[in-house]
Amino acid sequence: MIFTRFRRAPRGPDTISALYGMIVAQARLPCFYRDYAVADTVNGRLDLILLHLALGLDRLMRDPALKELGQGVFDRFCKDMDGNLREMGIGDLKVPKEMKKIGEAFYGRSQAYQAALGESGDEALVEAIVRNIYGGSAAEMAAARRLAVYMRVAAGDLAVQATADLAAGQMRFPDPAAVP
Repeated sequence: MIFTRFRRAPRGPDTISALYGMIVAQARLPCFYRDYAVADTVNGRLDLILLHLALGLDRLMRDPALKELGQGVFDRFCKDMDGNLREMGIGDLKVPKEMKKIGEAFYGRSQAYQAALGESGDEALVEAIVRNIYGGSAAEMAAARRLAVYMRVAAGDLAVQATADLAAGQMRFPDPAAVP
């Protein structure tokens, strides 16, 4: 049919992979493990990916023009987690159960972070960070407060990024080392 020529081209896998790659690259910065005292473990790395994914997807999903792209990034995350579980030796029968746990962790953290970012003070955000990133340990309170500041800066930076830039696969996060 002639109208198929005028349809918008769907977002390509390259754009989705680029955005997801930026989220993962940011979460893997050594600064988080060295200066923010995040545990350099499988769980610590997953927690930081979930944190950055929540920030990035919130920005994408708030823009009607980017919702489809946001869903593509989330689907890419799920595919990556599935592959990582299999690479770690999780059996085919256990992968769906583990994926369910990861999905629940993402949605729970995402809701907690977005609700806390919507408040004026940092107490709820620090509490969510202590619970989700530091396993409830109050010993890391200074690091949690710094991570809360970083999250607010990142959310603010993402909010002002142009739709066209994001649609082109360009997502910028702040330098965590520069956050006081």
